[in-house]
Amino acid sequence: MHGYWLEFSQVALAHCLAVISPGPDFAIVVKQSVTHGRRIAIWTSIGVGSAIFFHIAYSLLGLGLLIRSSPFWFNSVRYAGAAYLGWLGWQALRAEPRNFSPVVKERAIQAPAAARAFATGFLTNALNPKATLFFVSLFVLLVSPGTPQIIRAAYGVWMALGTMAWFSLVAVLFTRPEVQRRFQRQAHWIDRVLGLVLLGFALALLFTSGGN
Repeated sequence: MHGYWLEFSQVALAHCLAVISPGPDFAIVVKQSVTHGRRIAIWTSIGVGSAIFFHIAYSLLGLGLLIRSSPFWFNSVRYAGAAYLGWLGWQALRAEPRNFSPVVKERAIQAPAAARAFATGFLTNALNPKATLFFVSLFVLLVSPGTPQIIRAAYGVWMALGTMAWFSLVAVLFTRPEVQRRFQRQAHWIDRVLGLVLLGFALALLFTSGGN
């Protein structure tokens, strides 16, 4: 078991650099934090992290290579991801000024259910073909073909839990009272800016190349 620590450290470092890089996951967690508060943002974070299990599962089954090498399957994921991010962005662009007096009552009315927040985070990550390319490349380049499946699965569990922890931390930071007070009156503008960001990610996916 000790022989896999070097390999694990390489996988963990690559994943850490990827997860802290700003992307659609970060944008959606910040949006949920500013708009709906900590509980919904954390459920969104759990959804993002749970999507890692999905990526790991098809990578271990060899389906990731199929998606990467097949223009049809890669483009199917790409267009689905672009459409979903575009829809989220459009919804955010339509945000209206909100009355934050009292804040708790307003959030109780507007906040989505936990299951919906979870699904938003899950789909944002699962439908990102760049995540597909990352995990396929990770297992091809850094993980030895001789590494047992149980060890590979353990890598996946670590990455999923690490992703949940990171974005939950982001949610906590962006829902601190002093941060919320600063953002409350401009919440709809922040929503709209993040909507533009999500639309930008959607457009970027449309120009993502992959497959042969």
